[in-house]
Amino acid sequence: MVKAAWLASATVLAMAGLSAAQAQVWRSDQGDGTFRNPILYADYPDPDIIRVGEDFYFVSTTFANAPGVTLLHSRDLVNWKIVGHVVPRLDGSPKFDLEDGGSYRTGFFAASLRHHGGTFYIAITPVGHKTRIYRSKAITGPWTYNEIDREAFDPGLFFDDDGKAYIATSIGSDGTVTLLSLNKDLTAVTSSKVIHYVQGIEGSKLIKRKGTYYLFNALPRRLELLVSRSKSLDGPWETRPQISTSGKTGGHQGALVDLPDGRDFGFVMFDAGSIGRMTNISPVHWVDGWPVWGTPEQPGRVPDRALKPIQGQPFSEPPTTDNFAGRTLGLQWQWNHNPDNSRWSLTQRPGFLRLHATRAPDLWSARNTLVQKGQGPRARATIKASLAGIRQGDVCGLGTFGKFSPQLAISGESGGRRSLRMQVTESTVEGPKTEVRERAIAIRGGNVWLRTDLDFTSDLGRVAYSLDARRWTYVGGTFPLKFDWRTGTFQGEQIAISCYNPGAKGGFLDVDSFTLAKF
Repeated sequence: MVKAAWLASATVLAMAGLSAAQAQVWRSDQGDGTFRNPILYADYPDPDIIRVGEDFYFVSTTFANAPGVTLLHSRDLVNWKIVGHVVPRLDGSPKFDLEDGGSYRTGFFAASLRHHGGTFYIAITPVGHKTRIYRSKAITGPWTYNEIDREAFDPGLFFDDDGKAYIATSIGSDGTVTLLSLNKDLTAVTSSKVIHYVQGIEGSKLIKRKGTYYLFNALPRRLELLVSRSKSLDGPWETRPQISTSGKTGGHQGALVDLPDGRDFGFVMFDAGSIGRMTNISPVHWVDGWPVWGTPEQPGRVPDRALKPIQGQPFSEPPTTDNFAGRTLGLQWQWNHNPDNSRWSLTQRPGFLRLHATRAPDLWSARNTLVQKGQGPRARATIKASLAGIRQGDVCGLGTFGKFSPQLAISGESGGRRSLRMQVTESTVEGPKTEVRERAIAIRGGNVWLRTDLDFTSDLGRVAYSLDARRWTYVGGTFPLKFDWRTGTFQGEQIAISCYNPGAKGGFLDVDSFTLAKF
């Protein structure tokens, strides 16, 4: 049945042509004044959302990807677009350049975004490093940073009514919430005090409503969001469970954001399987001074569908499709680690992305793998690639990147011949293991179209190729899609364009276009 479904969808899309390639993968805004959760059907983990005037801003972590720490903008909490990244190039460790095993699963963890006195501030901690305070007058940057004297896990930045700045921090392996007081320019910790404890909580976020402080914490082992309240930052704190994950009805890391009319809306991250960790929003009502997610009719439940918090804003979404006609990459793209900028170009052949083969034994170890987030529920990624630059030993193509990293690769053979191979690299505790799934398929001509199908409803993917963009051939069978924070990337499955060579200097892959569509 699965195979039949894949073949049927292949036939439908092949006949649909350009209109299918331009279809939206997911649309939260239903066009009738309502929205559906999630607001973005993709891996935007560890959310923090604030409002400045009529504008909402959303920060999400990106681990070792570069540029790092994604920023989005919305006018209604439903329709979002990417406006930039906080960290153009990760600094502070050679691992960020994919040396010494790289920084998969580490890098930059959860961030806290605030606006105070005309300046945006972001508190964030690269794993194993001291906490950084980034600042910028504009959400689009440029951002500068200073370090404080310690590593505060998942720092929750907070400005009180008198302008004093604090960081609340806790780590799930313990559960102690520590409050750090900062000096006026946020460059140093002036005092530290334990203010609360709940075994296993982390991801602290602080807000204030009507003279009461509210502390939000994730309880990952129970996939639960807790809210605590106190009249003093020092406590004592009362704590109540707020919501727990059950399909799309809950989540565990989140907080509140206020609307221009004074209402509050909740946001919360939930674990969604192979696509990663997504963000829901929810109406909030207040009962006896406690915020309650959901409606009075269904309290404690994040709705699958609800009225948009703000009406009348146009549809927008993060970009996906790219013709590589510009001089800079679109904001949807990131590299698997800091790239070697001498090994890729948008100008050596205008209108094409050129990836020079980097020397690496396998995909997991290769720099300059270009990725963007997988999109759900089902998405089809397609590239048109030129064969002219492929040299002997090159392994260049399209696939996904994560716990399992399948790749439909153009391989250079002796005598100038070229072939296609489907291989799957699995990240394990012993290291990456690559399995070749398909014998070499000889190809000729100047171009080849490669595509990858991602079905997050079944956690399966497939790859296919075409020599004319009309007739498609699947190869290698299905492969699993999986999220694994222990041995994967700590991210949902990403779409990847890559080019490496295990031995020789190698050639290059020219990519004419990339499209992402639903199927």
